Amino acid sequence: MKRYLQTTSSVVLGLFLMTQTLVAQSEFKKVMKKRGLTEKDALAALKVYNPSGKLDEYYAFVSGGQSGQVLVYGIPSMRILKYIGVFTPEPWQGYGFDTDSKKVLRQGNVRGREINWGDTHHPALSETDGKYDGKHLFINDKANARIAVIDLEYFETSQIVVNPIFKSSHGGAFVTPNTEYILESCQYPAPFTNDYYPMEAYEDVYRGGVTFWKFNREKGKILKEESFTLEFPPYMQDLTDVGKGISDGWAFTNSFNSELYTGGIEKGLPPFEAGCSRNDTDFLHVYNWKKLAKLAKDKKNVKVINGHKIIPIEVAVKNNALFLIPENKSPHGLDVSPDGQLIIVSGKLDTHASVFDFKKILNQIKNKEYIGRDTYGIPILDMKKSLHGQLELGLGHLHNSFGKEDGIVYSSLYVDSQIVKWDYKKLKLIDRVNVHYNVGHIEAMEGKSADPQGEYLISLNKLSIDRFLPVGPLHPQNNQLIEIGAKKMELLYDMPVPLGEPHQAASIRASKIHTKVRYNIGTNSKTGKPHIGKTLAGEERIERKGNHVYVYSTMVRSHINPEHITVNKGDKVTMYITNVERAQDETHGFTIDHHDIHVSTEPGRTVQIDFVADIEGVFPYYCTEFCSALHIEMLGYLLVKDPNKNYDWIQKTKIKGLSIEELQKQYRKITANNEATNNVIESLFIFFEDKEYTKYSTVKNLVDDAKDQYSKIALEKEKAIKAYNEKNFENAILFENMIWQYMIKTADSAIRAKDLLVAHLATPKSEKAKKGEEAFREGGCSGCHVIGRVSSGPDLIGVLKRHRNAEQWVAEYIKNPTSKFHEPYMKRMIEFFNLKMPNQNMKDQEIKDIIEYFKWIDENADLF
Repeated sequence: MKRYLQTTSSVVLGLFLMTQTLVAQSEFKKVMKKRGLTEKDALAALKVYNPSGKLDEYYAFVSGGQSGQVLVYGIPSMRILKYIGVFTPEPWQGYGFDTDSKKVLRQGNVRGREINWGDTHHPALSETDGKYDGKHLFINDKANARIAVIDLEYFETSQIVVNPIFKSSHGGAFVTPNTEYILESCQYPAPFTNDYYPMEAYEDVYRGGVTFWKFNREKGKILKEESFTLEFPPYMQDLTDVGKGISDGWAFTNSFNSELYTGGIEKGLPPFEAGCSRNDTDFLHVYNWKKLAKLAKDKKNVKVINGHKIIPIEVAVKNNALFLIPENKSPHGLDVSPDGQLIIVSGKLDTHASVFDFKKILNQIKNKEYIGRDTYGIPILDMKKSLHGQLELGLGHLHNSFGKEDGIVYSSLYVDSQIVKWDYKKLKLIDRVNVHYNVGHIEAMEGKSADPQGEYLISLNKLSIDRFLPVGPLHPQNNQLIEIGAKKMELLYDMPVPLGEPHQAASIRASKIHTKVRYNIGTNSKTGKPHIGKTLAGEERIERKGNHVYVYSTMVRSHINPEHITVNKGDKVTMYITNVERAQDETHGFTIDHHDIHVSTEPGRTVQIDFVADIEGVFPYYCTEFCSALHIEMLGYLLVKDPNKNYDWIQKTKIKGLSIEELQKQYRKITANNEATNNVIESLFIFFEDKEYTKYSTVKNLVDDAKDQYSKIALEKEKAIKAYNEKNFENAILFENMIWQYMIKTADSAIRAKDLLVAHLATPKSEKAKKGEEAFREGGCSGCHVIGRVSSGPDLIGVLKRHRNAEQWVAEYIKNPTSKFHEPYMKRMIEFFNLKMPNQNMKDQEIKDIIEYFKWIDENADLF
């Protein structure tokens, strides 16, 4: 009999699961039919979809092109996470508006001129032993020859350096295997000095080069005084890569215009594009950066221009540190293999990819096997003797990114609009996939590092044409995600990018990034140290020193302190604003109307703004980031008066229209409400202590925030009692209202902390219980029912024990609430709450799942 029952139960369960699967398949097919999707489309969508709360596997840091910013999105979802302000002001983050970020932005001034835009091209992640370590990101500005340092602990730009001798730099940023140096190569040659020279002086005075920016990893800063440049001939240098493994200590930069052509289309001469591509080959620069770094330390080996050290060509050649190799005509991409032995060069005008072998290159260098020297005396190695081999890929070969499997690389074909997969060791073509359209850079996950991860590839396409809804003549860029983990590449997703022209991406596994979710109170985010204007709650003040007014202020849900700032017209005003919140993501923005001011203050951060109060009037200031239910009430006034005028208008603000008895009644009502709320809060704190909440960091952060808000109540209570005893009932009521606000903020963080703690401590939910919880929330049940306490409706803990045949009763009640209204129990409930439950039109399966959710609640009743 027992075996029969077990068999029967298994059959029933199997039929149930089969039914559920068929229902799901039916719904799935309906959606596919409605949207005109194929099974291939639906599978691609599943591969990139992240349900709410599920995080991505990788970060992608993408250059923002003409926006001068860096774009951050997740892989595989392609969800945009952040724009990082770099070379261009960014209002949401207040970058370039507060004093401290202005200092960073102004580091990028060129020859005393403010530059407020950049052309970001090539992001590079910091490395340890050739592998990405997630500490810093570097990016170049092609238009103004600058490099920026981005701190990945805060995702903020911390430094900008200007190349003192280059006028443009396409070939940056590239890092050495342990981030000793960041390399930046010149693109368009020009005189290193800032003097005028005519184009006729091109060969004699114009120069290219590669700059080695010394990076201090502990400080997270470029050390300009320890940096140097290797002089190159005026070939137009393009991209660079640094050796690793067997080629560690060496670096490689390709170039075009070995013809040294100088254009002159306005004079009737052929344009640059014709003159720069006449020769069959151009030059790959090969140089020993470790030897050069030692040479740069000796004054006799360098010349100094604009305060910057330069190693002349002849010094590098004399010390066997610089060589040339003929390479593909009009090259572009240049990539060193993960083991450092092979170097792939892409030729825009050559259908072949060339694979150079570092061992063969080094052997020629050791034996001094040169086929000649260029005009500037640099030894030239034999191209054929340097090659591992060549493979025909297609038209417009631009860039490469390495896969996880040994010997696998992916290459972009601009003209063919394709990505090709091939074996660079065996020189064998494996697969190709079409992209849309005209692909430039590509990025396989961590594909430029010594430890490529494969899985996905981003195709950064230059044109989108018909991929998205039309938005006028200027189209968004199209970044496409391609799955590369299987034998065949598969296009998964199109992502429109409406922020400049993304050139290159750098990707990293998300687990390697360790960000801060809040600052220590009073931190200057640009230095990581306490800010000079750090202000704690209770330390707010306004100080005047002559015609300079200093305002030390705080922001916290939901007020700005001080709320009235009165200054004279012509005063210089310095405001220090500290966000004293402790809860994660409780950011406040700050602006003063009509003053072109906006800053962002994340929890714990102090920012500084400086301005001259040069116009008379009254100017509201307020929080720009929606932060609480009373966000709109988070405001104050800047009052600017003319010291040469007489003002005799004074108005006293007070509560009007209530008698003393009415005020006392109102006071008693609010104090009673506060006492009841306080009892709830104290019970939460007891709960936290009982459940050892400090074991869970996220919970602890929220509880710390709740306790911080709660600690402010005692002072407000003293003020309320003092005002009441002095019969100033208006202020007593206001102070009690302030207590209520602190209690609301306390409860907000404490309730969130409790929910998280319950999630840690409770028994795992079954799949049905999870669906039941979702149905409970989406059905609007949580609007009246709060688990663990009476709200607009009764507490539902134990609801399955209140009735005979409780599960059936509850199911019938949810299905048709009016069917139970006649029962005595329900009549009492309706009378007590003055509310009748509406019909939420739940499906039968949703009701069954909700009952499973109620069972889970009862199992964990002691946690609510």
